Amino acid sequence: MTQLTYPGRPYPLGATWDGSGANFAFFSEQAERVELCLFDEAFGTAEVDRVPLAQEAAYVWNVYLPEVRPGQLYGYRVYGPYEPQAGLRFNPHKLLIDPYAKAIAGSLDWSDAMFGYPVGGGPDRDLLADDEDSAPGMPKCVLIDPGFTWGDDRPPKTPWYDTIIYETHVRGFTRLHPDLPPKIRGTYAALANYRIVEYLLELGVTAVELMPVHQFIHDKHLVDRGLTNYWGYNSIGFFAPDSRYSASGWRGRQVSEFKTMVKVLHNAGIEVILDVVYNHTAEGNQLGPTLSFRGIDNQSYYRLVPDQPRFYMDYTGTGNTLNMLHPRTVQLIMDSLRYWVLEMHVDGFRFDLAATLARELHEVDRLGAFFDIIHQDPVLSQVKLIAEPWDLGEGGYQVGNFPVLWAEWNDKYRDTMRRFWRGDRNQIGDLGYRLTGSSDLYAHTGRSPYASVNFITAHDGFTMHDLVSYNEKHNEANGEGNRDGTDNNLSWNCGAEGPTDDEDVLTLRAKQMRNFLTTLLISQGVPMLLHGDEVMRTQAGNNNAYCQDNELTWQPWELTAAQRDMLVWTKRVIRFRKDHAILRRRSYFQGRPLRGGAIKDISWRRPDGQEMSDEEWNNDDLHALAIWLAGNAADLRDERGRRIIDDTLLVMLNASEETVEFRLPKIDSQQWEIVLDTDWPTIPEGQECYLSGGKYALGARALAILKHSTKVSA
Repeated sequence: MTQLTYPGRPYPLGATWDGSGANFAFFSEQAERVELCLFDEAFGTAEVDRVPLAQEAAYVWNVYLPEVRPGQLYGYRVYGPYEPQAGLRFNPHKLLIDPYAKAIAGSLDWSDAMFGYPVGGGPDRDLLADDEDSAPGMPKCVLIDPGFTWGDDRPPKTPWYDTIIYETHVRGFTRLHPDLPPKIRGTYAALANYRIVEYLLELGVTAVELMPVHQFIHDKHLVDRGLTNYWGYNSIGFFAPDSRYSASGWRGRQVSEFKTMVKVLHNAGIEVILDVVYNHTAEGNQLGPTLSFRGIDNQSYYRLVPDQPRFYMDYTGTGNTLNMLHPRTVQLIMDSLRYWVLEMHVDGFRFDLAATLARELHEVDRLGAFFDIIHQDPVLSQVKLIAEPWDLGEGGYQVGNFPVLWAEWNDKYRDTMRRFWRGDRNQIGDLGYRLTGSSDLYAHTGRSPYASVNFITAHDGFTMHDLVSYNEKHNEANGEGNRDGTDNNLSWNCGAEGPTDDEDVLTLRAKQMRNFLTTLLISQGVPMLLHGDEVMRTQAGNNNAYCQDNELTWQPWELTAAQRDMLVWTKRVIRFRKDHAILRRRSYFQGRPLRGGAIKDISWRRPDGQEMSDEEWNNDDLHALAIWLAGNAADLRDERGRRIIDDTLLVMLNASEETVEFRLPKIDSQQWEIVLDTDWPTIPEGQECYLSGGKYALGARALAILKHSTKVSA
């Protein structure tokens, strides 16, 4: 079969269908020849045609095919020198994925043919080229029809200070739901199902942060052990929604299914944030497979070791790092981000190991070119941008150092809250900063409290249930001798390691989970909840379940009485946060009277009711304190800038092992109403009152909130 061809256009890169035919544009600076390969089936057959591309300016190869239609499968073969010691790894025997492919069909079928060199040789085996054809087992790119009826879809544009993030996994969140049709469980279609949308709305979250949905590869070492890369931090297609999460099929229909999911969630007022992995690819180090970038233009796409370009700089712990020094690599990432916003309508991104993107030379440059470009971009500067503010290279820990427009995962918040509720000494000083938006980290760069994305748990580490149930990790199922995963979990097993029937231990665990959830949701900043924490999801002590695609990681839906109680509690605290603007401030507390008033906007109190002195913030043995949030003195504004008078709240925290009596501040109405107490999860709000100036006995390791209702609008 011979395709009719015409000269193509160098832009846009990728395969673009215009209603009549398709333009194919492909960047490679070092290539000598490029062929477009067309296929009828994803696996098991050779290509039905090869079409040469012509090179134009700026090293872009292109061709126009007037006869192809959406659903066409394709890939590339790129010719050039195979000289690894010079950083060149061209091998036309290896079919390559288009970096700009909008959809990818199928998964990688691992074999020796996937490697650009002969497998099984000596330590220098990668210096020789392999001539086995990889096409039969390679995923194929798909030409898509970009048309979709968005209708009146609009981004919810939830303000940062009102945002509550739910970190979840497309497959794991819905895989076990008994009321979903089996065909759609674990897919984009499941997330668009009304039962799932209702659950999210009733829970009260405003955004789902989806773990990676870019097409990714299951690592060979995992497949060999019968496991998979469940988390998906192994991207190979930065424009393609992973076809394995599609109920509609893989020949481009996954794109429209993803769009439908976004449209449905938007209609419910829920934002969609993608966890994206632009710091590395699935091709690994010099001994990894040749799947795309390595065989297209190794020198342009990857950071190679200076003076030893056979090897890769590795700031990510995965074997390679994308080359942010090359303009075409930066363009790839920026084009991908814009595509997901403009064409797929997502609302923001969480950048995995984001410090890697700032590395212009070896050092991390806080104001690197990548950030400058985003800040000047009229599209990307308007969406939510969240950094995981570290990588594994020297100087990679950059919490607090990202520029304006960026929020950050705040691991200092996580660690402080875990230490405090575990009962560690000398935590009060840090606790004060973390509860109020971490001004010590973000104020100096002109950022607000919502620059801090607060979390107790995330996908990486223990679930909240396991955090209070295990002292040690139990990752044996991963097949690495329990050596993987971090040992520094700051966990506390509440009296018994692992599963137990001891009612006292179970009660204490549930209370400690309520402490964590409540602290998270009353702290200034943006709370992020890990999916399943609201129903006590357990991974049986596995704190690195990246390869566990099974009930160990999936969301439970058939709930016990204790799990239902935790869900009710979580909904209650989320609702309380939403009802009180003083918990969702846009600016930091001042700690002093405002506008000539007599009451401070925030006051820190010892249990005896007296204000904390400077010396007491450094008291190693202080484990209990109260926070008076004066709703009538805080500078709170609504969307139109009008001042809000909120309830005055008294938050009491006791991480000690004994009951502590708190002296209640004196207020005009002479009484405080109980809102919640983690010792008494079923107590109705407002049903009990306490006299101003009286005492409140707060149990060991417990948190309580009282309020003085003064809420009016002015």
